[in-house]
Amino acid sequence: MSFRPSTTLNAGYKSILDSLTTAVLVLGDDLTIRYLNPAAENLFETSLMRTQGTALSDVLIDSENALRTLHAAAKNGQSYTRREAEFALLTGSRLMVDYSVSPISIDPIELLIELQPIDRQLRISREEDIISQQEASRILVRGMAHEIKNPLGGIRGAAQLLDRELDSDGQREYTQVIINEADRLRSLVDRMLGPNKALQIAPTNIHEVLERVRTLIEAESRGKVQLQRDYDPSIPEFSGDKEQLIQAVLNIARNAMEAAFENENASREDTVPTITFRTRTLRQFTIGHQRHRLVCRIDIIDNGPGIPADLLQNVFYPMISGRASGTGLGLSITQSIIGQHRGLVECESEPGKTDFIIFLPLEDTL
Repeated sequence: MSFRPSTTLNAGYKSILDSLTTAVLVLGDDLTIRYLNPAAENLFETSLMRTQGTALSDVLIDSENALRTLHAAAKNGQSYTRREAEFALLTGSRLMVDYSVSPISIDPIELLIELQPIDRQLRISREEDIISQQEASRILVRGMAHEIKNPLGGIRGAAQLLDRELDSDGQREYTQVIINEADRLRSLVDRMLGPNKALQIAPTNIHEVLERVRTLIEAESRGKVQLQRDYDPSIPEFSGDKEQLIQAVLNIARNAMEAAFENENASREDTVPTITFRTRTLRQFTIGHQRHRLVCRIDIIDNGPGIPADLLQNVFYPMISGRASGTGLGLSITQSIIGQHRGLVECESEPGKTDFIIFLPLEDTL
């Protein structure tokens, strides 16, 4: 039976393949892509519309040996399986997968490839750790805020009473220091608690959020940072709080700007401070324990020196900062805002590239 996904694929079979969480693609005998199911689109960070008819090598960067094996399978109709194969995407991401290749038609030969990402469980486990960290830090901060704000109120009140009893302006200067420092500490504690107002839910376009942030960063950097955009214009609007999302993304972008400015030899083209804003849609994607039909992925990438490995695991905790001038609150607040939108923030970093990844569900869950 001939199987032609791009032209005569039975609608029932296509519906089944489209609902699978296993990534499936079909190649022609010349290794051009005939079909990708949504799980494969998610895995390869692309779409069938963009890749149909293009060579597999235009989507995946693999060893020449693996391509030769695929060519042999297409020529001889052989089936085979590979374990722990590593692929590189043109976007720069890397995949670790098990995959099986099977011929599904004879004249002409077509190959069906099933891929199981073995790093999926690692990602889910990492997300669970982040969510657990966020909840633990929230409980810790709430308890600490209560213990700090109560005595601060007493100190401030006593300083105000003392201020009224003093006749000397010089002595009042000291009480004002106490009052001002008590106010500063109270403000710091409030910031540690994160946003304390309810979300103002309205239809939100993620690219309007990113463009506002890009404009602010361009002004703050005085044009000294290259700001690159790589948007997927097909991403639909979703229910969210636009202003809080701007604040969440801006916290990351400001960190990225400061990191990008740490580049040495900035006269070299490859080390010019650069921030990239990228958006993509992910289908059938799991955030924590919940699977979502459609998710928006936002990448904010800088070419700074990277985050040290010992700091990376704790980067979303409050008061954790890699810079002497940092408060360590921005990323914690960002994680809190995104969490209120049922999303999550992750971070991947290596020397020369740090990628903060925001996942936001696009269905109405708020």
